[in-house]
Amino acid sequence: MSAAPRQSTAPVRHGLTLADMTLHIEKSIEIEAPVEAGFDAVLQQFGPLAAQPDGTPMALTLEARPGGRWYRDTSDNTGHLWGFVQVIKPPTLLEIQGPMFMSYPVAGHISVRVEPAGSGCTLRLVHSAFGMIAQEHREGVDMGWQAWVDRVRAIATGQG
Repeated sequence: MSAAPRQSTAPVRHGLTLADMTLHIEKSIEIEAPVEAGFDAVLQQFGPLAAQPDGTPMALTLEARPGGRWYRDTSDNTGHLWGFVQVIKPPTLLEIQGPMFMSYPVAGHISVRVEPAGSGCTLRLVHSAFGMIAQEHREGVDMGWQAWVDRVRAIATGQG
């Protein structure tokens, strides 16, 4: 007996333009902490200290090595694979590729760079995606990444 094909929950839209199918977000902040502390805060926010913009914990795990998984564990062998570590060069670069938080046909890439700047460092996050991007994600992603970089700064400076 064969199962019925699984139906996608992504919205079906016809006549999509390139702009409809792409997402590009850039965030840059100054952090009054050494590069090493900034990078460690990035790893913490992608992993054990991950939180939603309202502060709700997210149960994310980041295996900080090339090919390592980035996933959300919702217990009892359930969860969501968000991506794979494409590049990691502590303490300055982390790149992750995968669908991220979007559970439908999409390819995404996140690049996080931490570089020395004055007495602290600069964190620059770039998130690009291509695919059937749902409007709810398009509307919330900018605010979500701003909360994320703000949380990284708080962790790096000991306020998180």
